[in-house]
Amino acid sequence: QVQLVESGGGTVQPGGSLRLSCAASGNIFSANVMGWYRQPPRKGRELVAVMTSGGSTNYAASVKGRFTISRDNAKNTVYLQMNSLKPEDTAVYYCHVDFRPGYGMYYWGKGTLVTVSS
Repeated sequence: QVQLVESGGGTVQPGGSLRLSCAASGNIFSANVMGWYRQPPRKGRELVAVMTSGGSTNYAASVKGRFTISRDNAKNTVYLQMNSLKPEDTAVYYCHVDFRPGYGMYYWGKGTLVTVSS
């Protein structure tokens, strides 16, 4: 069983930056994919950024060039660096890891709130 704990959320002005962290209780290096999702107010959960165990990354078009996903294997932590934040980035951000897509071997964090407002 893997536990994921997000941190780093908060309130920032448009154009500001935040770095989210996702600390895992287990070794996430073996996970097939790991990433970040978000759920804006009154909207569904959407993919923000994903990274495979091999290091390949993919980003939602709305955040490409502004957000960067990374990991620290020694710390069992996944990060999301968010720059040039916009009001539409306001959402609860969730960490997600999947050890084997299609087989139910995945875990979610409880989320951390990011609010971008002037």
